[in-house]
Amino acid sequence: MYMIVKTFSVDEGGATAIEYGLVASLIAMVVLAALSATGDGVMAKWQYVMEKVTAALSGGGGGEGGGGDG
Repeated sequence: MYMIVKTFSVDEGGATAIEYGLVASLIAMVVLAALSATGDGVMAKWQYVMEKVTAALSGGGGGEGGGGDG
């Protein structure tokens, strides 16, 4: 019985697995935060492009660029 308790107290395999799990979860949280932060900017760019395409297709012109003196 003493040998079983001694072997169990010396084994650090479970602690290592827990540490790897904590590191992996921290990395996942950082990735999700980065994607969330950049997602708003990307969505705003797509909204801008959609407005310009819609304006061009409807003949509105969009107000920027374009033209010449005719």
